Parts: sequence; structure tokens; C-alpha cells
Amino acid sequence: MADLQRTVDELAARLGRPLLLEDRVQRVVAYSEQNGAMDDIRRDSILRRHTTPEVRQWLRAAGVHEAPGPIRTLGAPHLGLLPRVCVPVRHADGLLGFLWFIDAEPAMSEAQVAEAEAAAPGLALALFHESLASGLASHRELEAVTGVLLGEPDAARQLIEAGAFPQAEAVTVQVARPLATEPSDPLRLALEQGLLALRRRLSGHHPLHLVRYDHAVLLTAGAPVSPDELHAAMPVPVVVGVGRAKPTLAAAVGSYQEARHAAEVAARVPGLGGTAEWARLGVYRLLTHLPDQELHPGLEDLLGDAQYLPLLETLETYLDLAGSAVATSRALRLHRTSLYYRLQRVEELARTDLKDGGERLALHLSLKLARLSGRYLPRDLPGST
Repeated sequence: MADLQRTVDELAARLGRPLLLEDRVQRVVAYSEQNGAMDDIRRDSILRRHTTPEVRQWLRAAGVHEAPGPIRTLGAPHLGLLPRVCVPVRHADGLLGFLWFIDAEPAMSEAQVAEAEAAAPGLALALFHESLASGLASHRELEAVTGVLLGEPDAARQLIEAGAFPQAEAVTVQVARPLATEPSDPLRLALEQGLLALRRRLSGHHPLHLVRYDHAVLLTAGAPVSPDELHAAMPVPVVVGVGRAKPTLAAAVGSYQEARHAAEVAARVPGLGGTAEWARLGVYRLLTHLPDQELHPGLEDLLGDAQYLPLLETLETYLDLAGSAVATSRALRLHRTSLYYRLQRVEELARTDLKDGGERLALHLSLKLARLSGRYLPRDLPGST
């Protein structure tokens, strides 16, 4: 509940008034430090962790369970109840809880109600995650998953003992990397929403997840889950990297590292599509571990000048197609004479010889490294990856 409590405290501080969060059956989940107006109902709710049946009946009659958004409820002096603002907390049209504010001394402004309503989706996701966590509170589960991805064996044991992951099944890690360049709170919220919805659908795979500042992680047990599932669940465009299956949860860190590298390659190399599997990355598996400064010296000037981009694209396609002039001309829809002219210009400008196998290999690897580092950004051409 640590994330819920922190969110509740931060919201109370921003609004300058106390609040209380209940689940859908009106059991108290979290509450802020008390200041300002207080009634018997708030005091008893905090002490007993739930409201009385009479108060629950009164509030239900006021329409809080059906309300699509914030609703003000009247006071009930005979119950010791002051007026309140109730913000229903919903996820995917399902009611998960209520956010309560005493609406007196002074009453809440419309701006304050709007800010409380804006916080409800984040609270809904936290409550939803709490309902999915098996044996562990959601914040403990997230801590354990973080430990697994750092290679801490005790973290895997903790998840297995809590029933959150089977002991005898393999684990596969997928990483979703948003196409948006700047990490933000709304982006993290979108990733969390997508993963939580996917976890419900994939319950048979004992899914676990984690949202980092610039990517989301999904761990599943048993047979690998199709990356299309992850794409479909994400409310924002992403590329997906898939690591190889590992025999135990304790070894998931290896699959995670592979998935992160694969997602990075997918983001840098549009020709691979929106998904990259580590096992099928070919030469890019090697290149992700090499320094991008070690390029063919003849390519440095060409990479730094936009006018040479067509030459680099032609060279890469030619090398991708094993030096076949016929296949390259067809792929680029380029006359053979024009192709030979461009390759000759590359040889002159890069001070190289394309008849030399070592030079061709160095040029080819350098272009792929330049792609990964962002120094070479070719247009989306057929036959070029």
C-alpha cells in the first residue's frame, strides 16, 4: 500500500485538506493526516477501518455507487456525518473505491474537486494492482520484481513462496519501449494501465510487471506470450523487445537484458518492424555490445553530412544484399548505371575498395553501429535494415 499512501498524502498536501480512500465495499485503504473539519464518521472509519452499515446505506442512497464522477453528498446530523465530496475510483468502468473529502469549513472549490478527480485514475491503477498481487502487497511485489531484474536470487524466492510465480516453469521477459521520446507521468500511467489490463487477460501465465522511467517490463511463465498481446494492450505506440526463455525466475535478469537490447534495436531500425526478438537479431546481438565510436574511418565524413545520405543508403542496401548489383538495383528501383556511379562515389569519398571483403565487412558493421547510435538515420527504404 506504500504507493497508495504516498499518492494520498501528496494529493492532500496539494489540496490543503484531509482525505480518505476506501475500497469498493467501503473499507478504509489509506488516509491523510487530519487537519480542518472532522466528524464522528471520519474518526470512527480510521479507528475501525470501515464505516458503519447505517452510513454506508445513507451514502449508497445518495448515489455514490452509480456516480460517473465527483458527487457532493448532504450532511446527516443524526449520523454525525458532515457534507462530503465523493470521487468514485474506477478502472475499465469497474468501481474500485471512493475518495472522500469533508465538504465544510470551507467547502471544496470546483478547482479542488477537478484536481481530486484528475488523481483518481492513478489511484484506480494502484487499487487494481493490489487486487492482482498474489500473496504480496502490490508494493512488495514491485520491489521483488525489481530485485529479480537486478539478479537478486532472494527476490525470485520471495515471489515463488508468495505464489506469484510457479517454481518449475520457464520465464520470458518482454520490454515495451514507448515511441515518445520524453518520459512523463502521463506516459508511465498509460504503460501501467496497459500492463495491468494485460495481466488480467494472461492470468494463466502468472504475469508480473514493472514500469521503469522509459520502458515497461512484462514477465510471463510457461510458453512465451505473443508480442502482439503486449502491442495490443498498450494505449500508446511502442516497440517490443523479446528476450529468450530462461529456465527459472532467478535467471530472468538475462532475458530482461536481452529484451531491453532488442527493444533498443527495434526503436533504431524501423525495417525490423515493431517487434524484435533477441534470438533473431543476427548481427545486432553483437553490435549492441560494441562501442559506436569504432566505425570505419572513411565513413565519418559521410555520416556527418546530410547530402551523403543517399550514398549511405545505397551502400547499406548493396551490402545487405550480399553485393548483388541486380538485387540492389531492383530493391532501390535504381538503374544499374546509377548504382555503379553511387558505389564508385562511396569508394572515392570513404577511401575504400568494395572488392575487398574485409572492407565490405567493416563498412557493413559500421553502418549498423551508426544506426544503433542514431548517427545514421536512413529513410524507410525497401531492402534496408
